[in-house]
Amino acid sequence: MQKMLSAAVRHTARSVRTCSSYVNQARYVFDLKENDDTCRQALKSGSFYLFHNLSPLIRKSENTFYTPAVSGPDLLQVLGSCGKDKLSLEDSVLLGCSESCVAEFALDLGSLEKSAIEQELSGKFTEIRNAIAKINGKMDAENASLLFRARSLLQWHDSHQYCSKSGKPTTKNVSGSKRVCHVNGLIYYPQMSPVVITLVSCKNRCLLAHQENFPAGMYTALAGYCEIGETLEETIRREIAEEVGLVVDTVRYSGSQHWPFPGSSLMLACQATVKDDKLQLDINRAEIEDARWFTLEEVTEALQMKTLPSKLPDGTLPVWVPPKFAIAHHLIQEWVQEQKALNGS
Repeated sequence: MQKMLSAAVRHTARSVRTCSSYVNQARYVFDLKENDDTCRQALKSGSFYLFHNLSPLIRKSENTFYTPAVSGPDLLQVLGSCGKDKLSLEDSVLLGCSESCVAEFALDLGSLEKSAIEQELSGKFTEIRNAIAKINGKMDAENASLLFRARSLLQWHDSHQYCSKSGKPTTKNVSGSKRVCHVNGLIYYPQMSPVVITLVSCKNRCLLAHQENFPAGMYTALAGYCEIGETLEETIRREIAEEVGLVVDTVRYSGSQHWPFPGSSLMLACQATVKDDKLQLDINRAEIEDARWFTLEEVTEALQMKTLPSKLPDGTLPVWVPPKFAIAHHLIQEWVQEQKALNGS
């Protein structure tokens, strides 16, 4: 009994420390966002993730690719040799902070010569999808989220430099948590567009679709933007009716993910069921090129592909699904696990 009590006390103590650490981080980040002087001070000792026209810097160490965090002093040296007069640390945007409360920022060096920076930092600026694919063939959710957040914030600031009412330039605060029009006092905050992504199933099959702009052979769950005034459930029912002509029976929320393409979206992932599986694709809509029902075995095989599949003898590619960093992958994986549980396998 004494051992059990001691273990419980240790577990409680660890939980309290974790909670306390998270609270400290959250409050520190809030202070950085709201207090320009605090944020300026943090820039001097912060860590910076660097981009060039929204492409992150990656490095290679032996056979592993990774995204380096450059310290404030090191970054100042780079700016000094590559164009300090064009950029400063205050052009960055705040991403958050580490567990030790070191502030983390993102800075886009697009106004500087790319090759010179790559040589100076021993890295290469890579389109973000390719960067994530290169990083050891995988990326944990936390690092992917950081790069996604950085890209979205940098892109938002680049596209909101003028007030939509006065037409005058807006100014960002030091952290980049907002932009202000000093003519009329309007404040602009970074925004995301809500998007539903839904895996539709009917009995023991699920529905996956292919769009014309997708890579050959890739099938995924249905997705669409929420319209003004809609609930999550209403968007799902409308999108599925429009795209594949099915009437949704039940909807179950699964999870969410920030997605930075093409702008900044909040992907709301759901599982949905239908009673009638007769597909009626809208030929006048260019969004869906093909949609099919897939069995558990077919989906399991698609999930098991570690690399892009080779072409079949007829020149086509086997069906494959989005990579692990996409929430669509987790939706599909969730359905597979549920089907296996139902089948007792």
